[in-house]
Parts: sequence; C-alpha cells; structure tokens
Amino acid sequence: MLGTLSMTLATTIVNVAIPDIMGNFGMTQTKAQWLSTGFLAPMAAFMLVSAWTLQRFGMRWAYIGAVGIFMVAAILGGMSQSDNMIIFSRMLQGAMAGIVQPLAMTVIFTVFPERQRGIGMGIYGIGVILGPAIGPAIGGVLVDWLSWRAVFFMPLPACLLAIVFALFFAPGKDDKSASNGFDWFGFALLCVFIGCLLSAISNGQRIGWDSLEIASLFIVALVSFLGFIIWELVSPRPLLNIRIFGVPGFAAGSAIAFCFGFGLFGSTYLIPIFVQDIQGFTATTAGLLLMPAGIIMAAAFPLAGYMTDRISAPGIIAGGMLLLAVSCWALSWADTSTLPWVIMFWIAVGRLGFGFGLPAISTGSLRTLNISLVSQGSGANSFARQLGGALGVNLLSLGLDVRTTHHARAFTDAQTLNNPIALELLSKIQAMGPSMGLSSDQLIPVSHQFLKQIIEFQAYTRGFQDSFLMLSFVFIFTLMPVVVMYCAKQPAQVIHAGS
Repeated sequence: MLGTLSMTLATTIVNVAIPDIMGNFGMTQTKAQWLSTGFLAPMAAFMLVSAWTLQRFGMRWAYIGAVGIFMVAAILGGMSQSDNMIIFSRMLQGAMAGIVQPLAMTVIFTVFPERQRGIGMGIYGIGVILGPAIGPAIGGVLVDWLSWRAVFFMPLPACLLAIVFALFFAPGKDDKSASNGFDWFGFALLCVFIGCLLSAISNGQRIGWDSLEIASLFIVALVSFLGFIIWELVSPRPLLNIRIFGVPGFAAGSAIAFCFGFGLFGSTYLIPIFVQDIQGFTATTAGLLLMPAGIIMAAAFPLAGYMTDRISAPGIIAGGMLLLAVSCWALSWADTSTLPWVIMFWIAVGRLGFGFGLPAISTGSLRTLNISLVSQGSGANSFARQLGGALGVNLLSLGLDVRTTHHARAFTDAQTLNNPIALELLSKIQAMGPSMGLSSDQLIPVSHQFLKQIIEFQAYTRGFQDSFLMLSFVFIFTLMPVVVMYCAKQPAQVIHAGS
C-alpha cells in the first residue's frame, strides 16, 4: 500500500503547485501541462513493462528498484533549477509508477494467503483511493507554508518504508522461472508514437499547425502507430494483445476507459489551476476544495462494486457519465463570482460519477472476455485509461490556450469608440488617476494597460469555461460505446497472440 500511496500521491499532489511552478520558471500553459502529461504518458507505456521486470529481476528487486528510482526522480524534481529538469523528473516518476502499480497487485497475491487476499486488496484499495483524496489538500498546504519543491519530497518517507517492508516480506527471484524475453521493438514503436503525438499537439499552436516540424511529428506518430499494430499482430511475444480489441464489448469498454481517463486526469489538471488563477484562492484552499470530492469518490467505490454485481454494468457507467457531464456543464458557467461551496458541490458530483464508473468499467469490460484472457484484458484496460489521461491533459491544455487566444481577440476587436462599456471603464480608471498619484501624461497608457489586463483575464476565464464544456461533450459521447457494451454481454472467443 505504501508504494501505491506514494505513486498516487505523485499523480495528483503536483497539480495544485503548477501555478507556483509556472511563476518560478516562467513557464507557459503549453509547457506546464507536461508536468502532468509527462507523468501519465510514461506511466501508460511502462505499465506494459511491469510483467517483464517481474520475470527478469524477481518481485523483491523489481519493486525495490522501481521505488528507489522513483525516490531519486522525486529528489531531482524538488531540486530542479530549470523547467526541462523538472519535466524530466516527472517523466521518470511516471515510468516507475507504471511499473510499481501492477507489481503491487502481484505482491498482494503472493504475500497474502488465499483466505486473506480480500484484506490485502482492501489495504491496496486504501492506497489507490487515499492518494487522490488527500493529495491536493496536502500539496496545497505544503505550497503555501513551505514551497512547491516540498510536494516532490512529501512521498519520500512512504517510499522508504515500502522499500524496507519489501526487503523483509517480498519474495526474491524464483530461479526456476525464466524470462520469456521482452518485445523491445514493439515498446520502442509505442514510445515513439506517444511521444511524437503529444509533442505535436502541445507545440502545434506555438510553431504552427502547417509547419514542417509539426507535420513530421504527426506523420511519424501515425507510421509508428500502424507499425505497432502490425508488429503486435505478428510478434510471438506481443507487448499488447491487439486481438482482444476484436471483441466488441471489450473494445467498447476500452474506449470508455480511455474517455474516463481523459476526463479524470484532465479535470484534475484544470480545476486546481482554475480556482487559483481565476478565483484567486490559495493552493491550500484549492486542495481543500478537492478533498470532499475525493472522499466521496472513495466512498462510492465499494458501493459501485456491490451494485455492479447486481445491476448491469453499462447502466451504472451511463449514470456515472451523466453525472460527469452535468458536473462539467455546471463548471463551464463558473467565474470569479461563483461561491466556493458551489464549486465544491459540482466537483463532488463529478467525482461521484468517477467513483461509480471505474469499478463498473473494469467489470463490464472483462466480463466480455474468456477467463484465460482476463489478465491481458485488465492490463489493456489500464493502459487505455492512462493513455486517455495523458491525451486528456494534453488536449485540454491546448484547448484552453486556443480558446483563450480566440476570446482575447474577440474582446480586443470589440473595444472601439462605439463601445460604451469600454469608454465608461476607461473614464473611471482615468478619474482615479490623481488619487493614485498619476500625472496626466500617464493616465491614458495606464488606463489602456489596465483594460488590456481585464480583457486577458476575461479571455482566460472563458477559456476555462470552454474547456469544461468540452469535457461535458466528451462524457456525453462516451454513452455511445456504453450502448455497444450493453449489446455485447457474452464472452467471445479470441485468437491468442502468436497463434
């Protein structure tokens, strides 16, 4: 649980520190999103490496090695002197988190006797749920009372304890078990695809969508993606069993998981920045606003699991997605005048939808597969969710930037001599000039600069509103694969990889 808690804390705790990190390094929104995307994308890819590390190094040393490297990355992030260094540390953290989380499940099933595995899973669940619930609040307090650097050091004690416990309780390598080899070529193709796609999306607005560099990145991403699909179909030891996506119910479940990750990690990235930059709250307040929602999401998990055993999983997923769509639609109306408890309420509504959705998505997807394919399906489902999260943060950051620029131009174009509101505002600002110690020569440029700042702030607010509305449409769209899952309930036969 300690290792899992450290990893889940690292996923969310940095989000409340992003405005401070941006200010410290002068980062733009486009680059700042890599603090989250740079964690989620490697995590998605390295989830597929976890099984090989277990076979190659054994449970004890694979776990200790991954947690140890995670600690080094956390220290590197906390001591970073440049934006590139801190992004690199987040990428290294994400890669190790991708290895540790699947390993933690294996540790539980190995260390705990069969009759006590339920207790083990409960302890593991606490780590999974506790991180997102308390992470933003702890991060906010650390940022306000110490520094943004403290959020990187915070998981270190739990990591150190995890290593100590692993030394005593995790089994070593079984000499009788031989490594089956690793699909390095497939892994390389996957990393090239993810890296080029995310880089093209994040830099397109800055460099130009029609530039040779961005076009080349998209082409390389497309070629590597197609190459990955073809290679995984013919490889004797595929990184990912592509054939299971031929089962309609599972393919639909993976699409839902992708959209689920898109919304979960995308909203977790947007909300702390919104409440700090737009509403002017401190990092501590931003974290506290998210804490009740995290607790509600945690409480919904066991209830959702209970309901999934008795009610159709697609029905529960549809209800969760509707809650999420309504929550994001309500947040798309939020601005500086919105009361904190209103923000807290609608965030909680969305997290309730997430709490109901996650267990039902996993159960509904895996029910459509034969028992022999469940382990492969579980890994593929988790991969889809994490990849959706990386793309969600990436695309929502781009959307925020694009829509903010659009609204800034529209507001600027509207400031003419025929606009009575703008003229009245300028006259009020100029009337306050003498009381502010401004000379007559300073009144006009200062008033124009003040008007420009108001326009930029309003455009930024509208950009967030449009981003939340985009999320609402994503969740409504997700109802389509939910219908497909509902129509495909029976397990289907799948040709095994390499056959």
